[in-house]
This record gives sequence, structure tokens and C-alpha cells, in this order.
Amino acid sequence: MINATQAVQSTEAPRGFPIPVAALRRITKRFPGVVALDRVSLEFHAGEIHVLLGENGAGKSTLVSLLAGMQEPDEGEILIDGLPVSIDSPRHSMDLGIGAVFQRVSLVPSLTVIENLMLGGSWLRSLARGAALRRFDELSALLATRIDPDAPMSGLSLGEQQQVEIMRALWRDEKLLLLDEPTSMLTPQGVADLGRMMHRLKEKGVALILVTHKLLEAYEFGDRISVLRLGTVAGDIAPQRLQTMSEAERTETVIGLMFGAADPGAVPAQDHEDELAILLGGKLRRAGSVDRSKPAKLSARALVTMPDFAETPLHAVSFELWAGEVLGIAGVDGNGQKHLAEVLAGQRSLRQGRLELAGFDITRGRVPERRLRGIRYVTDDRLGEGTVGTFSVATNLVLKEIGASPFWRHGISDWPLIYQSAREQILRNDIRTPSELTPVGKLSGGNVQKVLLARELDAEANVAILNKPTYGLDLHNQRLALDRIVAAAARGVAVIVISTDLDELLEISDRVGVMFRGSLAGIVENDAAAGSKVRRLMTGSAAA
Repeated sequence: MINATQAVQSTEAPRGFPIPVAALRRITKRFPGVVALDRVSLEFHAGEIHVLLGENGAGKSTLVSLLAGMQEPDEGEILIDGLPVSIDSPRHSMDLGIGAVFQRVSLVPSLTVIENLMLGGSWLRSLARGAALRRFDELSALLATRIDPDAPMSGLSLGEQQQVEIMRALWRDEKLLLLDEPTSMLTPQGVADLGRMMHRLKEKGVALILVTHKLLEAYEFGDRISVLRLGTVAGDIAPQRLQTMSEAERTETVIGLMFGAADPGAVPAQDHEDELAILLGGKLRRAGSVDRSKPAKLSARALVTMPDFAETPLHAVSFELWAGEVLGIAGVDGNGQKHLAEVLAGQRSLRQGRLELAGFDITRGRVPERRLRGIRYVTDDRLGEGTVGTFSVATNLVLKEIGASPFWRHGISDWPLIYQSAREQILRNDIRTPSELTPVGKLSGGNVQKVLLARELDAEANVAILNKPTYGLDLHNQRLALDRIVAAAARGVAVIVISTDLDELLEISDRVGVMFRGSLAGIVENDAAAGSKVRRLMTGSAAA
């Protein structure tokens, strides 16, 4: 494998013109009913962080998967160090010096952290656990993570799994590093640490491709920005131009490219002023004050759960939630949020404590009973747990109603009614899909999330538990998801939003609670001082 220093040397042509570490030439990739990439040409240079922006479904992840050997193009060619290559497998991609971190975790849940990191080594050599642990310690210090190397992967939160994915991508010397939404589950400190790591790799001559939906990250980390729109390259902001632009100018340019302006210097059309206002600091408007003079809709009293692998259990968690309220749950990922969500949804049993819905004891009720009472749950694992990827959009929209009227009568499926209802939901919720018969696993992450929110935030919902509802979504789809949450609260639904994005919680919540080591460290009213209070609670400080 070519190391980083060799990669820099190999990119210099005789006349001094740099040869890209990787280049795409007129790449086209089609899926049934969708052209994911349409004659895309891009170059990625040594010592440069190249940011890819665009809406969900614009083709960013498909592009990354081609370089990672997960897909092969239908047309066009890929060049590595100026030479055409056919990357027909992930192994071949790694042999070419390409490391990748995908948005969707691809680790082996039955193995430990260190065993996952040791996978992929040469079968001719015995596994060197000591050397692997030393490399693990180096990367742990680099990323500022505190993960037990012997913890089973199945017991880690999604955020912790994402950190292990980043470690694995850095396990070998790379000349090209692909990062598909690497910061989605990281804390602000983790994002800063990752940024410093990327800059160190850049200084060594590594080429980095960063896919993100966060404009501030793109501006802070990126040397070059390319925007994809509907599978094509809408435009490019070169390093020299990027350095001279103000943040507002960058945002105007990016929004113009994402939503249809003709050139990188164009100002967004009038129709997109709302998107621009949001990105420049516009805030959602909460529906109104919550009436806490009435009995609480949901009461949790001293909830305690059993430890499960490496997950943090709950320790005497108590709170009340009122109709029409949005209660945000903040905290570093892995502090008991998963246990809390699953306990409330009925997927996990309590060791101690009591749950009441409108004064009725539901402590022992499982998922079906709680769903009948209007409790809805959106998991943070939208593909592994929330949907069945091979089933159609229509089937996934009624997945939790199987056997119930009106879609089932005497055990017989009413498919015409199911399909009609699905078409209405697709239109109402702007689900971008070729048809209601398309497998949900073929949709982009944002559109899968729209399916989940359409299914769970229905007219019968009383309480909704939403775990990272905007994880991995582009700016437009984040806004749509948050709008749906606010609209549900305005209808009187009591909503719990669990998120590692504090700004998001402060934007939509009436109150914000903080999970710390399995306990609810405190709940604060969402006023002008809420941000500083929540940050203190996240560090374990008792003073809010």
C-alpha cells in the first residue's frame, strides 16, 4: 500500500501539475427507478479536505460507496493516482489505500470492539492482540473516546459504534479517507477532536472526502466544497474562492446550488428564502405554552433497569410530561438514553419503578398494549430496527398495524386500501420514492425517516418518543422532521426528543433534561440561560 508521503510524491506530474489521488470521470450509477449519479466528474487531491454537500438522495453516499468498492459504476471510470481502476470489492479499495466510514454502521455485533478492529488482516499472520491494543490506545487518545476494547459491539450505542467505525477506517495508512457523516453522533468535543485529526492527516498529504449536512462543519473543515443535486454536480467552490467568502456568502452560494441556482456565485431564488433564513439562524416557533395545571400525560417514577452488556442502565429516573409539551433529552451518547427510550416504548422491562399514562399504570404493558394506548416510538436505528428494508414503503407504513382494521378484515389484507393510504401518506409527507411499492431500503436516509415519522406521528398518537429523529438528515429534511414534531405537539401530543444536538433541542423543546451515567441529572426550563445550564449538567455538575 502507498503511504501518505508516497501519495504526495506520486501526485506530482513532470511539469508540476498535481495528479489527483482519486478522480471520477463521467460516472453514472442507476438503481431501479432512480439515477443516483448522472455523468459525475470530480477530483480529490492530496492534502485537501473535499466536502460534499447536497440533499438526501443527491448521490453523495452512492459516490462514496463506489470509491469504497461497495458498488460499481454503470458508466464512466475511476482513476487512482491517474490510472484507471476497477474497484470491485472493499478489499480492493483498502488495497488501493482507501479507508471509509459509512453513515450506517457495518460492524459485527457478536464480536468485541478490538476483534472488529482486527478483522481484515492478513490470514497468513497470527492475530497480534498486543499490537492491536497499542493501536487502539493511540486512536482512542486521538479521538478522545473512552470505549472498552473488550466490550461487545451489540452493547454499544450508535454513537459509540460510529467512533469504532472511525477507528477502523484509520487502522491502516490511507492516502484517501472517506467520511460519510462521521460527526452525526459525536459530541461537540468529539467533533473538534475529529477536526484536528483530519487536519493532521491533511498535513501528511492524505486526501479526505467529508460528507456532511452541517454547513458550519463544511466551512470549518473543508478546503473545497462540491454540491450534488439530483445526482449531478451542481457546482464547486474552489479553495481560493472559499477562503475569501464570508459565512453568509458561502451559505447563499450553497443554498443556491442545492435548490437550483445556476452558478456558484448566484443568489438563491425567492422561493428558497426560508431555507436561507433557517441556515442563517432562523428558529422554529413553538406552538405555545404548556398547561401544567392539568394532570401529566406521562409520569415516570424512579425507573431502574438491568445492565445489558456495555449499555448504561437507568438509575431512579423520574419526570413528568404534559400534553402538548416537547421534552428534550440531552447528554453525551451512551449515558442511558437507549434504555430510557426502550423502557418508555415497552421494549425493555423495568427492574424497579412505575410508569403511568394519564393516571393509568402501564408499567407491565408491552409494545402492543402501549401502542393501543397511543404511545409511539421512533428508534435511532431506522433501517435495522425501525423498518424492514426489503418490504415496500406501503407495507412499512402499516407494519405496526398488521392484522388490525381497516387494512385487515377477518385476517385478509386489503391491499388496495393499503396502497391508497400509502400514496396519500407519500404525498402528505413528501416521501421521495418512485412508488409505494419501492423497497424502503432503496430510499435515502431522509426519506426513510419520513416514512417512520408518518407512521408514528399519526392521529392516534398520545405520547411520542423520538430517538435522534434528525440523525443523518440533510438541512431541508431536518427542518421537515422538526416541523412535524412541533406540529404534533401543537395537536396535543406529548413528545420526548432524545438528541445529541443541543442546538436542536433548544430550538424545539419546552424543557430540556440531561442524562448522565444513567440518571436524569436535571431538567431545566428552555429560557435564555438554558444552554449554559444544560452544558453544566452534561459534565456531571449538580448545579443547573
